[in-house]
Amino acid sequence: MGWYDALEAGELISRPSDYESNRFGVSVDRITVSASAGTQLNEVLAAVARSTADVVVLRYPAREVHWFAALTGGSRTAVLADSLVYWSLPVGKGRRPAPLAGFNAGLEREVDDDLVDDLVGDIFGDYGNHYCANPLFDRALALAGYQEWARRSIAAGGAVVLRGPDRRVLGLATVDQEPSWTEIELAGVVPSEQGRGRYGHLLAAVEDAATSKRLVISTQGHNTGVQRAWARYGFEPVHTLLTVHLVTPGLPLGEALRSGREG
Repeated sequence: MGWYDALEAGELISRPSDYESNRFGVSVDRITVSASAGTQLNEVLAAVARSTADVVVLRYPAREVHWFAALTGGSRTAVLADSLVYWSLPVGKGRRPAPLAGFNAGLEREVDDDLVDDLVGDIFGDYGNHYCANPLFDRALALAGYQEWARRSIAAGGAVVLRGPDRRVLGLATVDQEPSWTEIELAGVVPSEQGRGRYGHLLAAVEDAATSKRLVISTQGHNTGVQRAWARYGFEPVHTLLTVHLVTPGLPLGEALRSGREG
């Protein structure tokens, strides 16, 4: 979810999610409460009640720890799906690694779609995103959604690519350039190059390509490895959201949950 919706939107956001509905075969609405909205619990419950979607993906500030109990008391089944942590860095303040001989990274306007799919599959294939908490969402389809997201982003603005001495692509970062911030949407290094300091070079190239004064990025709270890398580079955590899936009565969520445990 983007930085604006998570931190800067001045009011509750409620809208259908056509991409998810088409991909997973169940209708999905997204309701989001930003850090700045000042939305009250009764407004959230009313928005959920108005939704006719099979699944409402609700995200709200983690500081509202009492909201989940109220959500479990409604007619929908509430599934606690994840926490999402946002980090920020002023452009120019990153702790850049020393250059690597033969390696280079920079913004590339075009990246082959098949290569993008392969990279995203390798880097994020085992990623524990919020879809994994809900058996109604197929994990393979969720990964396909990440691949599609990466392709759309690259088609719009290119990607920052890290290449090794043989010109092979070792890392990829898609970005959303806004006037007030540059958001890193998907970023990672291929598994064979992880743990060797490559990620810092990818971040440095993103910082060089930024057209704003601030870099922002987010990940699931459990993803502590990449958050340590962000901290080393100079990013600081600024906000945490909780994600709850609210499933309409009548969908076979209970059976799906039982099948998932047995499998």
